Amino acid sequence: MHDRTDITYNQDVSNRAAGSWLRPMVARSGTEPHRAATPLELLFDLCFVVAVALAGMSLHHAVSEDHIGDGTVSYLLVFFAIWWAWMNFTWFASAYDTDDVPYRVATLVQMAGVLVVAAGVPRAFDDRDFVVVTLGYGIIRLALAGLWLRAAHSDDAGRTTALRFAVGITTCWAGWIVLLVLSESVYLLGFLLMVAAELSVPVWAERAHATTWHPRHIAERYGLFTIIVLGETILAATAAVQAGLDAEHAYAASDGLTALAVSALFVVFSMWWLYFDHPAHRFLSGTNRNAFLWGYGHYLIFSSAAAVGAGLAVAVDYATHRAHIGSGIAGGAVTVPVAVYLLSVWLLHVRPHRRGTRYDAGFPVTAGAVLAATATPWPFALPLTAVATTALVVACHISPQWINHYEQQQPGRG
Repeated sequence: MHDRTDITYNQDVSNRAAGSWLRPMVARSGTEPHRAATPLELLFDLCFVVAVALAGMSLHHAVSEDHIGDGTVSYLLVFFAIWWAWMNFTWFASAYDTDDVPYRVATLVQMAGVLVVAAGVPRAFDDRDFVVVTLGYGIIRLALAGLWLRAAHSDDAGRTTALRFAVGITTCWAGWIVLLVLSESVYLLGFLLMVAAELSVPVWAERAHATTWHPRHIAERYGLFTIIVLGETILAATAAVQAGLDAEHAYAASDGLTALAVSALFVVFSMWWLYFDHPAHRFLSGTNRNAFLWGYGHYLIFSSAAAVGAGLAVAVDYATHRAHIGSGIAGGAVTVPVAVYLLSVWLLHVRPHRRGTRYDAGFPVTAGAVLAATATPWPFALPLTAVATTALVVACHISPQWINHYEQQQPGRG
C-alpha cells in the first residue's frame, strides 16, 4: 500500500483546475501537501451509504421477526460486498486520482453498481438470493479493474502492482459468478473462500511495488465514512421512534420511547467521540502491515456501527409491542454491536498509540459492561449502555491527568 519513499507527483494545480479531459494516470505522492477528500469521493460515499442503510433496515426487520441467525448472516455477507468495494476504490483513489473525464466516468459507473447492490439487498435477506447483489458488485469491481489497467499503462514503476490488481479483481469476479450456481448448502463455505481470495489480492499485488497512498487522505476518507454511517444510525433510530409513536400502543410506551431516544443519542455521540479522539494518520505512516490491519479491521467498525442503528430500531419495535422477540434479544440487538464497535476502535485506534495499560483497559472493560447489560430487565439495557459509553468518553479525558499525577507522586519521579 504505502511506499515510504517520496515519489514526486508533478502535476500543476492550475492546470488541474483548468480541466484536461485525459491525464496520464501516474502515482501521486504519499506526502503531497493539503491532500483532502474530493467532492466526487463524497458523492461516492453517499451512494454506498444507501446500500448500508438498506442492509441495516433489512437486519432490523429480520431481528424483529425473530429471524436472527439468517438475518445476521445475510447482513455480514452483504456488508462485505459493500465495504470491500468501497475500500478498494478508496485506496486506489488515494494513489491514482487523476480527476479527468475517464476517471470520473469510471467512478460514476461504480456508483451505479452500488445502487444495483442496494436494490438487491432485500432479496438477499428475504430469499437468500444474491444474484442482484453479485451483479452490482461485478459492475463496481470491473470498473475498478479498468482503472488499474489505466494505471498499468501510465505508471512504469507500479505496472506490475496494477496488473496484479486488475488480474486479481477479474479472477475473483469470475469466482463470484461460479458461486451463484452452487447449492445453498455450500454457498456459505464458498463465500468464505471467496472472501479469503479477495483479501489476498492487495497483499499479493503490493508485494511487487507499494502504492503511494496518502496517510492523511486515507484517515480522512475512513473518518468521513464513519460519520456517514453514524448518521444513518441516528436516522434509523429517529425513523423507528417516529413509527413507534404512530403505533397502537405508543401512548403506553411513550415514556420508554423517550428514554430510548435519549439513550440512543448518548450512545451514538460517544461512538463518534471515541473514534475521532485518536488520529489515525500517524499510525498509518508506519509499515504496510499496520495499514492492512487498520484498513481490513474497519469492516468491524463500519458493520457494527450500522448494526447499532438496526438494533435501536429493534428496541423501539419491542417497546411498542411490534417485535416477536424477548427482552434479552431486544437489548442484545444494541449491546452486542456497541461492544463490537468499542473493541474494534480499541484495537485499531487506541492500542497503536500505546497510551498505557490503565488507559487502554477502559475499552474492553466497558465493552464487557455493555454486554452484561444485556441480561438486565427491560428497558435498562440501552440506558446502561449509554451510561457506560459516556463514562468511557469522560474517563478517556480524565485518566491521562490522573495517570500523570499518580506517576509524579511516585518515589524517584517528577
